[in-house]
Amino acid sequence: MSEVKISAATRTEFGKGAARRIRRESKVPGVLYGHGADPLHLTLPGHDLLMALRTPNVLIALDIDGKGKELAIPKAVQRDPLKGFLEHVDLLLVKRGEQVNVDIYVHTEGELAPGGYLLEHVLNALPVEAEATHIPESVTVSIEGLSAGDSILAKDIPLPKGTTLAVEEDTVVLQVLAAQAEEAAEGEETGGEEAAEA
Repeated sequence: MSEVKISAATRTEFGKGAARRIRRESKVPGVLYGHGADPLHLTLPGHDLLMALRTPNVLIALDIDGKGKELAIPKAVQRDPLKGFLEHVDLLLVKRGEQVNVDIYVHTEGELAPGGYLLEHVLNALPVEAEATHIPESVTVSIEGLSAGDSILAKDIPLPKGTTLAVEEDTVVLQVLAAQAEEAAEGEETGGEEAAEA
């Protein structure tokens, strides 16, 4: 996993007015916390941060006030619900070699069995524990040939070396459902037969 270097500045102004001024300058207010240290309020460059956040669980090397680097991962990102621009970011301070809990995306490959089945993502992201500088962006699992009633559990998903599950092994991550239209049609047929028998 590569590091993304971002220059940040500490900020002393707080509140909505200060945040609006920061955003007008194409910057984003943020907070860095962790390791028992007092939260550090930062101003980050909006474009650089937006580009970095395109990578899930990105490792950010923060150069704060030109005094040296701190490693951090994003923990909470607030966006404007209409325009989508970044409003605020919470960053978690991490150290090399440290284990952190993160959610990673689950991608699927392959085709379900023929028959119009639906794949439900019970968990959109899989909670795992990984070394802070080696967090996987995502994991991939095969759904080839699965049909209604089949499911993929957390323990069925292959994880990269050094990454472990942070949920119960038997947690359902994906499950295959029968298509709704077919179920409705079957229900109507059954109902019709019962009515005829009555």
